[in-house]
Amino acid sequence: MPSNAIIQCTSSSSSPATHIYDVFVSFRGEDTRNNFTDFLFHALRTKAIHVFKDHQDLEKGKSIAPDLLQAIQASRLFIVVFSESYASSTWCLRELAEICNCFETLPRRVIIPIFYDVRPSVVRKQSGCYEKAFAEHEKRFREDEVKMEEVQRWRQALTQVANLSGWDIRNKSQSEQIGEIVQTVINILGPKMSKLPKDELVGIESRVEELTNLLQLDLVNDVRVVGISGMGGIGKTTLARALYERICHQYDFHCFIDDVSKIYRDSSSLGVQKELITRCLSEKNLEICNAIDGTYLVWTRLHNARTLLVLDNVDQCEQLKLFTGNRDIRRCVGGGSRIIIISRDEHILKTHGVDDVYQVQLLSWENAVQLFCRNAFKVNYILDDYEELAREVLSHAQGHPLGIEVIGSSLFGRNVSQWRSALGRLRYSKDRNIMNVLRISFDQLEEEEKEIFLDIACFLHNHFYYNEILSIRGFDYENGISALIEKSLITCEYGDIYMHRLLMDLGQSIVREKSPKEPLKWSRLWDCKDFEKAMLDNEASENLEVIYIECDLLLGTVRADGLSKIRHLKLLKLEDVNFSGNLNHLSNELAYLNWKEYPFKCLPQSFQPIKLVELYLVGSSIKRLWEGTKPLHNLKLLDLSYSEDLVEMPDVREALNIEKIKLKGCIKLPKINPSIGLLKKLSLLNLRNCKNLVSLPNTILGLNSLEYMDVSGCSKLLQRDLVSYLLPSSTFPSSLTCLRELNLSFCNLVRIPDAIGKLSCLEHLNLEGNNFTTLPNLDNLFRLYHLNLQHCKRFKYIPVLPSQTEFPSETCKLPLPYLTHEDLVGLILYNCPELVEREHCSSMVFSWMIQIFQSYEVRCSRNTCSLKLRPNIACVIPGSEIPRWFNNQFGSMDNSIRIDTSPVMHDNNWIGVMCCAIFHMDIERDMTGYRYIDRSARIPPVDLRSDLVIDHSDHMWLFYLSHQDFGERRYDCRWYTSYNGVISVEFTKLMMDTAEFEKGEHQYVKVYVKKYGYRWVYEQDRQLPNSGSMVDIPQFFGTSLHNYSSKACSQEVILQLMQ
Repeated sequence: MPSNAIIQCTSSSSSPATHIYDVFVSFRGEDTRNNFTDFLFHALRTKAIHVFKDHQDLEKGKSIAPDLLQAIQASRLFIVVFSESYASSTWCLRELAEICNCFETLPRRVIIPIFYDVRPSVVRKQSGCYEKAFAEHEKRFREDEVKMEEVQRWRQALTQVANLSGWDIRNKSQSEQIGEIVQTVINILGPKMSKLPKDELVGIESRVEELTNLLQLDLVNDVRVVGISGMGGIGKTTLARALYERICHQYDFHCFIDDVSKIYRDSSSLGVQKELITRCLSEKNLEICNAIDGTYLVWTRLHNARTLLVLDNVDQCEQLKLFTGNRDIRRCVGGGSRIIIISRDEHILKTHGVDDVYQVQLLSWENAVQLFCRNAFKVNYILDDYEELAREVLSHAQGHPLGIEVIGSSLFGRNVSQWRSALGRLRYSKDRNIMNVLRISFDQLEEEEKEIFLDIACFLHNHFYYNEILSIRGFDYENGISALIEKSLITCEYGDIYMHRLLMDLGQSIVREKSPKEPLKWSRLWDCKDFEKAMLDNEASENLEVIYIECDLLLGTVRADGLSKIRHLKLLKLEDVNFSGNLNHLSNELAYLNWKEYPFKCLPQSFQPIKLVELYLVGSSIKRLWEGTKPLHNLKLLDLSYSEDLVEMPDVREALNIEKIKLKGCIKLPKINPSIGLLKKLSLLNLRNCKNLVSLPNTILGLNSLEYMDVSGCSKLLQRDLVSYLLPSSTFPSSLTCLRELNLSFCNLVRIPDAIGKLSCLEHLNLEGNNFTTLPNLDNLFRLYHLNLQHCKRFKYIPVLPSQTEFPSETCKLPLPYLTHEDLVGLILYNCPELVEREHCSSMVFSWMIQIFQSYEVRCSRNTCSLKLRPNIACVIPGSEIPRWFNNQFGSMDNSIRIDTSPVMHDNNWIGVMCCAIFHMDIERDMTGYRYIDRSARIPPVDLRSDLVIDHSDHMWLFYLSHQDFGERRYDCRWYTSYNGVISVEFTKLMMDTAEFEKGEHQYVKVYVKKYGYRWVYEQDRQLPNSGSMVDIPQFFGTSLHNYSSKACSQEVILQLMQ
């Protein structure tokens, strides 16, 4: 076909007319209806081209002319089939004149001429049969001047269209010609979005591109199956439809089946198969007797055809088997086919073996604003006076497209006052349209999964310890959480679970729906005001199982006896609630009791905690839990921390399953109940700052499961008590063999026993603030990764550190609850003024840190480290000069370091950067020009209280930032800023001195960073030294070893590099 066969008319109009039809075909029925034109219509419709056909699409009995003119004006492309008798029909000629009129006056219209059984010159010159036809028209209308003008326009139209080079199909294969015509039409229409106008879709382009990449359309012989998943209303169908309409023309067969789930429910399996066959194969009257026949028919028709198939809203695996039977879905279609399956349940997609799953994400803030403005204001920007209210809506919708559209549309045309009123109602009365869409996913859950969903929606969202509470509730939380993740109802990131605000609204609405104004009849209470209302009710509650109150607003005083009437309460958490009266009873069904600042002297005597698993009474007024003993057979955790009036630890003879006891800050507690020795499962004992504790029972030596022990700040404990429980004895020959973390800080110790070196499982040792001068040999503690020696004012000699460091796997999985910096790995040697041989100390610590780094990175290269709890590898040691190994060195002008990332910006081989900062501190009483510490600054991992610090000399802070640290937010804030490829790590300029502040003094600790250096670390640096000795360490420094042949010489290398 000649290149100038088609002419497309352009227009200056910027707003295209609405296209109802893709193609309008003008033809003479008696010439071509039952042959060429019928075949052409079928071929066009097979390719999902919406084509107008006058004898079918116009309603019978209506005036045909107006409808026909409308159809012409609403079509984008015109095919004119010229046959011998075409010019004899005034109807055809009027169509042609209107087509030319649209071509000239409307934008982006295209005309394709086809010369069926007549030469193009006959049409162009109106000769031969066309001359005879026009002679008849002129004879008929010669008395009517208007009609004669119309005949003249017909002639002009024929000439105009015939001048377009088109298809002359005389004496040619019609099937081949029709194929070429259809392909040309497809190319002209291109990626159309007739059902999804491009101007109304926000953020669609990048998503279509990402999905297209997963489909790998360039693999023309492969069959790929891709799933689309995401929460309800997030735009899965819209995305699939957008992509489908762009690429469907490339396939032999294509079909988009909407809502497979509904078709399956309404018409069973046969309904789904009939929909596929009707839509994809254009078989309208085909009879299918059963699902087996339907499956076979689908396979026989499609297994050799290049097919595009989209199955929307699949919610059962059975619905997919209808198409394939027992075959792999890839074997049911021809090479080059693509199948897209849309489901809220990712498990269904994985079960069916999709090649990839595209998770549809929430809208970015920019796209969310754009979508909201289009619906709420009908413009692309927020109107004046509405910005704060708009942000409130967007914060609530959290990038959810359906939520943004529905809420935005409901606010359109309202004034500011009406907006405020509507948003106030939104907090308590949720939009039914949004909730109905989201509830579909909830209704498909199993009963236990529904309970877990409701717990998360009401009180466990953004909760790190959700698994413990769900387990206490008796749920199979692992499978339940997995099911909710697969159904896109929650996400799990770095160990935390997150639920979208709208899904939380749904869950809370479900809990409230049966008795919206009677909170005592709900299953869960989580809102402060609802709790206050419930406590005023005099009726007993049979339904309430959970009270989880963390008040963020001031409440009045609540009557404590209201809790006595809740008979089946299983979980109780109360924080910042003021109570009056007496507490006479608590439900014996309680499995979890967490009451911060419990205001009573003891628990009710009638309370039988036989089902209690965890008991938290932090900061309570309790003196003793109860008189005598209680049946605590299920208790695993007892936390009475900061109960400053506690004078008696409970007898735990009937609580043999306890695993953790926390008595931190119980300053009046004089002794530990000897029954603690019966707790063979006890793994954690925290007695930190029990300042009145004078002795420990010797039964503590039998706690062979104990892993974490903290007696820091127990300054009245005798030296012999602290030493004795570290030493084996005839009674306890293998005491504390599982101990991993030991905190002996501020215990007035003048000697550390040699036996501490035999605690082979020890990983964390905190000896801060003691009075010893040296340490025993620690080189057998191969698992030791943190040693804290700061503020040991008499300490002189550092021992030999373990030559090989085995990085423990648990450090990357569990937080260490007793570290000032919980995720710190390294050695802290700060404010030790008597320390001698500082150069030797520095080299030893530096090489030890390198080994820790390598051990950690080797483990992380095996993908066994959690990103959330990735530790900070750091050391603080005396020093005033940056080691020359740090090949980028600078002075610090504004208490920050600047890391130029340009050398590694395009290098995938780097894994992190090792940094060194020289700092010192000073006392500052005048805070003018300085600021308090903020959460975005990095802090040296040392205790900077002025009452402790006597060595104000420079110290060296070595720390490591991994590749993953960059771009990550920790604790809801960025710890660095970035500009033009330069990373700025800001350090604390001012830190409140807590010791002096508590005395009412206005004294502050000011931290100065004087200079810094850094060095990029690469993949090859992960390798551990072969021998594990320091002779290999210079390899890491990039230093040649040919001049060094011994460990002693290696030490010399270290010293040189440290200079």
